[in-house]
Amino acid sequence: MLSADFGNLDRDVELVNASKAGWFHLDIMDGVFVPNISYGMPLTKAIARLARKPMDAHLMIVEPHKYVTRFAELGVDYLSVHYEACKSNLHETLALIRNSGMKAGIAINPETSEEFIAQYLDEADYVLVMSVHPGFSGQKFIDGSVEKVARVKALIDREKANCFIEIDGGVGIGNIAALEAAGASVFVAGSAAFSGDAMANIAALAEAE
Repeated sequence: MLSADFGNLDRDVELVNASKAGWFHLDIMDGVFVPNISYGMPLTKAIARLARKPMDAHLMIVEPHKYVTRFAELGVDYLSVHYEACKSNLHETLALIRNSGMKAGIAINPETSEEFIAQYLDEADYVLVMSVHPGFSGQKFIDGSVEKVARVKALIDREKANCFIEIDGGVGIGNIAALEAAGASVFVAGSAAFSGDAMANIAALAEAE
């Protein structure tokens, strides 16, 4: 939803409701963990008021544990936090997310080795692989991201974890099939969805999986 028209938010939420998209993806940025500020609780609440599909919040913020309960209260279904933002208390944060009734995700930056999260996989429901540097929409897909998804899938299999893989950043018609073949099953598309005819774009992305 970072690529939606915030001046016509109700319209774009209803568009996603009517489209072939599976979820609403909410990029929460604080200007500290990433160099941009997006939106927080009020806009999330406004989306939740109309959303008829699950909400997936991606917290690109420091100290995410402080906000877990508030996102649960807003009706978020999936909540991911960055390994890089909470290395010291990731075990506790994942447990808090699950205990709040949400699915727990671990997000990792492009430069972060997937091996760092091996010890946490049995406490998570999914891994969010960033295929751009977090903080801004419209970035170019980073070369090697398909291979990283394959490595994360191999790691999940090796650890016998019950996790799925979400991919975020530069996802489009040209790479979505390769990402699915590598092991991803949830695809975040911002610019590729909202640039031009959003309904047609989302349908094309869904059919390209």
